[in-house]
Amino acid sequence: MTKLRVLVVEDSLTVRMHLCELLEADPAFELVGQAEDGKQAIELCLALRPDVISLDMMMPVMTGLAATEYIMAYCPTPILVVSSSINRGELFRTYEALAAGALDVIEKPQPGQDRWDENYLAMLKLVAKVKVVTHLRGRRAAHAQPIAPCAPASPRQSMRLVALGASTGGASALVEVLGGLPVDFPLPLVVVIHLAEPFGHAFVDWLDDHCLLDVRLARHGQALPARGVVMAAPGLHLQLRGGMQVCEAGPERLSCRPSVDVLFESVAQEYGAAAAAVLLTGMGQDGARGMLAVRDAGGLTIAQDEASCVVYGMPREAALLNAAQRILPLSDIGPALAALGAGRMP
Repeated sequence: MTKLRVLVVEDSLTVRMHLCELLEADPAFELVGQAEDGKQAIELCLALRPDVISLDMMMPVMTGLAATEYIMAYCPTPILVVSSSINRGELFRTYEALAAGALDVIEKPQPGQDRWDENYLAMLKLVAKVKVVTHLRGRRAAHAQPIAPCAPASPRQSMRLVALGASTGGASALVEVLGGLPVDFPLPLVVVIHLAEPFGHAFVDWLDDHCLLDVRLARHGQALPARGVVMAAPGLHLQLRGGMQVCEAGPERLSCRPSVDVLFESVAQEYGAAAAAVLLTGMGQDGARGMLAVRDAGGLTIAQDEASCVVYGMPREAALLNAAQRILPLSDIGPALAALGAGRMP
C-alpha cells in the first residue's frame, strides 16, 4: 500500500509533536517533514512534494494564509487547515485560506475531544484524494467583479428564490458567485455550505465582507427576507415553510447537517417552478436528489462544471441523475443568476 506523504506545519511544539505521533503510528501515512512557520512550509513543500499538508494559520515569520496563497500558486498541494476557532482574526484568515485553495479545516485538538485523532486522520485521507489546481491569488490580486445592476424585471418573471449548496471548495466558489452579484439583486438567496461547527458562524460575517449583498445567519421562526443572503446555521438543517425559516437539528442526511438535500427538497415543495437551485463544488452526493426534486417541480437547476470544481462530487451526482438543466463554469453562474434577477432565463 502506498503511504500518504504528509508535511506538518505547526508553530506549537506540543501540537506539532501530537500530530507527528499520530501520523507515525498510522501505517497509512509517512511523515516527510515538519515546519514551524509558513516560510519553512513553502521551502519543504517545494523540496519534498508531499501528498498533503497539515497547516496551522497563526505562525511567526509567515502566516499559514500567506503560505497557502504561495503554495497554491506555485506548488498546488492539498491542504488541511488545523486552526483555532477562538480568535476572530484567525477565523477570518482560515476562510481566506479556504478561498485561496485550502480544501478543509479542522479545529485544533482540545482536551476531552475523544474522536479528534480519528477525525483528523480521516480528513487528511479525504483531502489527499483531491486533485488540486493552481490558484493565481498568490501571484496577483483576484477579486470578483460586480455584475452590472439588474435591469427591471419583465412582467412575466416568476422566479422568487435561489437556493445554493456547496462543500469542499465552496468558500471560494461562493465568493465568486455571490460577490459578483449587484447590490440590487431582487431575490433572496438561501445557502447551505458544509463547514465544521466551530467555523460556521463567523463565516457569515466573513462572506458579508466579500459581498455587496447583506449576508445573515438563518434564524428559526423568522420570515425569509425579500433579498440578501441567508446562510444555514452550522449543525442545523434549514427548510422553508410558508415563507418562514425552519432550523432544526434533525438526523444527518448523507452524514451532513445542514444538508443541501433537505434545503432543496423544501424549496421544491414550497416554491416549485418559482425557484432556482445551484449546486457548487463539493465532495459526496449531498444536494443531487434535492436538485432533482427542484427540477421535477418545474424549477431551474444549475450545476458547476467539472473543470471549474475543486471537487467534482456533488455536481457530478446531480449530472448523473439528470437533475441539472444547466452545467456551467463557475465564472458563468453569477451572470446566470443576475439574468434571473432581471427576469431573463439564462
